[in-house]
Amino acid sequence: MKLYSYWRSSAAYRVRIALNYKQIEYQQITPNLGRGEHQSVDYLATNPQGLVPALAHEGEIITQSLAIIEYLDQVRPMPPLWPAAPLARARVNAMAQVIACDIHPLNNLRVLKYLRAEMGQDDAAVSAWYSRWVQAGFRALESWAKSYSADGRHLLGNCVSVADVCLVPQMYNARRFGVELQDYPLLVAIDEHLLSLPAFAAAAPELQPDAD
Repeated sequence: MKLYSYWRSSAAYRVRIALNYKQIEYQQITPNLGRGEHQSVDYLATNPQGLVPALAHEGEIITQSLAIIEYLDQVRPMPPLWPAAPLARARVNAMAQVIACDIHPLNNLRVLKYLRAEMGQDDAAVSAWYSRWVQAGFRALESWAKSYSADGRHLLGNCVSVADVCLVPQMYNARRFGVELQDYPLLVAIDEHLLSLPAFAAAAPELQPDAD
């Protein structure tokens, strides 16, 4: 497998965790988003959205992090990232989507650049925007974790799920942008445990080959 990735992309970070967790060997191809390489003709032929991640496998390209992780869960079922029970599966999906669909789209690099360049917002305003949407999502996740976590180390039950895979990159970004986390002690504890696992630790942005 080949993963088109960028070290600071939280969506690519999710996929790196999933690949590591399932012990799938992969090669990273790292278009530099800072230099606009994701908008090159060659990369747009790979992913017309011009975004990372994208996964190449057996001559096919899969895009969008949750779709890629679901694909990995199908081609390498063990260890699973979705519970088998319908209700637990729905809850895991909901928590993953809070991050991937509600928080991240409002706070990714292209949105923050647009706020600065096109809307004329300064760093303080951009940081306030970022924090606003992270906190909204984290409040819900903290509440659900109190109800669904069986051990205080996973968002649901006592096993790693796709919700955990999404949480760690979002926590990383929250710290990077100075979001206050004292109101989310359970999320902080879950994140700390997950980062102690080799699959999560090895996916950290600063350990990637294109980190700068």
